[in-house]
Amino acid sequence: MKTPAPAWTCGLALVLLLLLAVLQTTTAQKNGIDIYSLTVDSKVSSRFAHTVVTSRVVNKADTMQEATFQMELPKKAFITNFSMIIDGVTYPGNIKEKAAAQEQYSAAVARGESAGLVKATGRKMEQFQVSVSVAPAAKVTFELVYEELLKRHLGVYELLLKVQPQQVVKHLQMDIHIFEPQGISFLETESTFMTSELENALTTSQTQTKAHILFKPTLSQQQKSLEQQDTVINGNFIVRYDVNRTLSGGSIQIENGYFVHYFAPEGLPTIPKNVIFVIDKSGSMRGKKIQQTREALIKILDDLSPKDQFNLVPFSEEATQWKPSMVPASAENVKEARTYAAGIQAQGGTNINSAMLMAVQLLERATREELLPSGSVSLIILLTDGDPTVGETSPEKIQRNVQDAIGGQYSLFCLGFGFDVSYAFLERLALDNGGLARRIYEDSDSALQLQDFYQEVANPLLTAVAFEYPSNAVEDVTQDNFRLLFKGSEMVVAGKLRDQSPDVLSAKISGQLLMQNITFQTESGMAEQEEFPSPKYIFYNFMERLWAFLTIQQLLEQIVSASDTEKQALKTRALGLSLNYSFVTPLTSMVVTKPEGQEQSQVAEKPVENKNRHRNVPLGHGVFRYHSMGNRRSGMTAAENFSSRLGPPGPLHHRHSSYPFSNPNPRLTDMMLETISTSPPSGKLPAPSALTQAPSVILPLPGQSVDRLCVDIKHSQGPMNLLSDPDQGIEVTGHYEIEKAQFSWIKVTFRNPQLQVHATPEHVVVTQNRRSSAYKWKNTLFSVMPGLKMTKDKAGLLLLSSPDKVTIGLLFWDGPGQGLRLLLRDTDRFSRHVSGTLGMLPMALRSGHPQKSPLPSNKQCPEFLCVSQPPCLYPLLIHPLFLRPVLPGCALGAPNRSR
Repeated sequence: MKTPAPAWTCGLALVLLLLLAVLQTTTAQKNGIDIYSLTVDSKVSSRFAHTVVTSRVVNKADTMQEATFQMELPKKAFITNFSMIIDGVTYPGNIKEKAAAQEQYSAAVARGESAGLVKATGRKMEQFQVSVSVAPAAKVTFELVYEELLKRHLGVYELLLKVQPQQVVKHLQMDIHIFEPQGISFLETESTFMTSELENALTTSQTQTKAHILFKPTLSQQQKSLEQQDTVINGNFIVRYDVNRTLSGGSIQIENGYFVHYFAPEGLPTIPKNVIFVIDKSGSMRGKKIQQTREALIKILDDLSPKDQFNLVPFSEEATQWKPSMVPASAENVKEARTYAAGIQAQGGTNINSAMLMAVQLLERATREELLPSGSVSLIILLTDGDPTVGETSPEKIQRNVQDAIGGQYSLFCLGFGFDVSYAFLERLALDNGGLARRIYEDSDSALQLQDFYQEVANPLLTAVAFEYPSNAVEDVTQDNFRLLFKGSEMVVAGKLRDQSPDVLSAKISGQLLMQNITFQTESGMAEQEEFPSPKYIFYNFMERLWAFLTIQQLLEQIVSASDTEKQALKTRALGLSLNYSFVTPLTSMVVTKPEGQEQSQVAEKPVENKNRHRNVPLGHGVFRYHSMGNRRSGMTAAENFSSRLGPPGPLHHRHSSYPFSNPNPRLTDMMLETISTSPPSGKLPAPSALTQAPSVILPLPGQSVDRLCVDIKHSQGPMNLLSDPDQGIEVTGHYEIEKAQFSWIKVTFRNPQLQVHATPEHVVVTQNRRSSAYKWKNTLFSVMPGLKMTKDKAGLLLLSSPDKVTIGLLFWDGPGQGLRLLLRDTDRFSRHVSGTLGMLPMALRSGHPQKSPLPSNKQCPEFLCVSQPPCLYPLLIHPLFLRPVLPGCALGAPNRSR
């Protein structure tokens, strides 16, 4: 049976959520339904992704059983086909106009059948699920197809797959082919389920224009991984990449009578911006919401450029302004604004109308008085968590008031905090005024979501961008006028080529940069276009489907803010394209048929964002991609996890299976185990109750000396520069709290790749190219990028390694003396230019043989450190022996804290 092609996504985060089909554990283990094959095949051609998920099951029971096919896909992707093959008979899904499908849907509900197949499940996902009864020994093949367009978000395209078969599968495979005619500039992968066993099942190859990623674990590898992780494969697999950009006018690609034009010029200066933050401080924001808002606002203020102008308008029942006019983002003004933001308290009602009009008046006054930089861009960012309750409360009137006041002069971005706000109201408010709306999910990472959104709009590059093509060459062109281009994003225009079009397609792109008109030109010859590769990299008529997908997405956006008279024409065109190209959109539905005697019709409909109100959404993939990684053994602290794996007292055994780490660095694992377990001179491990507080820093030195050196931080004033090595391109800073005898945060910064890891007791945040990703401590991570590898096991040990760099370990220790820990390995790779609190210790972090040198005295060390020999239990432990950094007797004797 011919499989219809799938759909693409237009989400601002440039995300391809390829989510592997799920057949639930209970089904597989309790009723004899066995998944013997589960595959995801994804072809990405010029950012347009076509994904096919296929699951094959067999009923091994003696009676009729129910098999459930369940998977997750991006909210903005379009399903294009679903089918079931049962005993050789194909039961296809038929896409119809929603009104026609509704008749079958209503009939199914009237019969008491569960008719809905698709529901929103997370921040960026929706879940497709269908069940079917399977006879003994019968086999069923499920196949789901969808398409989406990868949008560039803060400089990268991202494909995200969720791998969750929930059982060992004989044939488990993810096969990803990427083809980019512009050339692939970088490629990286990340997963939250990878172990040292599964790592060998992952292969990545790359040429100038193509990439192939294959994950195909054997049964043996899955079973061994199960032993390491205490769970089956369950987590995310991510591919990130970007393309080369050699032409300032962008890249025009042509295929089978259609073209697509990608435009993201490099090297343009950032346009100064005038930004007003309109912050809801009503009573519903009380508690964690307002706390996270304050935290995010303070960090956003720090990111303002000195060329920017800004102001704050907090509001509840009344709106107030921080300053009577816009002010430059000088260091003094930012410092004052930080203090003001830190004091914002939540109480009262919600007067959105007055707040918005006050913000517009501030910009209007500054424009009249010529206080704003020439050529600057003016933005209003509204954050609210509820509907208007004070003053003007009619959403329609507020929309008209704001649109009339702005008059097309400024761009408005609306952030809806949680699910008590009308997202449809905010979406129309933003789209009416040249911006966009975004939901901020109420969770531990809300502050990061706010910061990530700001990064998207922080650097405007061009205004009033217009694309122009010869009228005798193209027709049915998608949106070709845009208000703003931001750094890290990309503009996409697609269209049809006329039958008698010229041999060369030319394009002119015009815009404004700092009050100056700027023009880009490019062209593409029909005959010069690189031939698209074999079918494994592309799919049939992909560029035509890309054009249809983009057109439908833009029509749906226009419907949101269109007048009643315009809406019908827009809906008619969008519906026609949806049916013609078999897309499940908000205007269509897919009717799924089943064998006779079972539910005769189920309907798959596109969930609507605004209908997901008053719903708790678990931590998932947000704007800043907060990854929820594989679960560890429930209810166990790190100390209990260590103790349970160590077993009864006895000699130390350095076996790979002896500890709860799945990282490929067992030597550091051994070091950590022995350190926290305080080995007495006999070499026997004490009982778990004798576990001591782990030192805050463990720094093994080169050489084989058995001498030990303990270092105590006597006092700390603000952030400390722990290590800095310009030759290695590594810097480690931290904030040590003397009262708690622990670090409140540790930050590791790499120069190449440009990346920052910020660890707190709550989570780890990785920032690269202004993109932030947050990771929970007790979940796993495996990330490989050019020049760096990051791994994190279930015990919470994060390792940052490179073949020629020092390995840095970060751990959140939840045993005695709970807090962050810093570990270093391969310290002989430090250069002689290393400096910082730890680098200042003589010979401590340099290559050589420290056992030949006397231990430094306190007079030789910085005044804020205290150095002595064991027995001791100081926060910093420096130990020259790489494999056995133990603490003989430290747990039993009183620490010698002479100062």
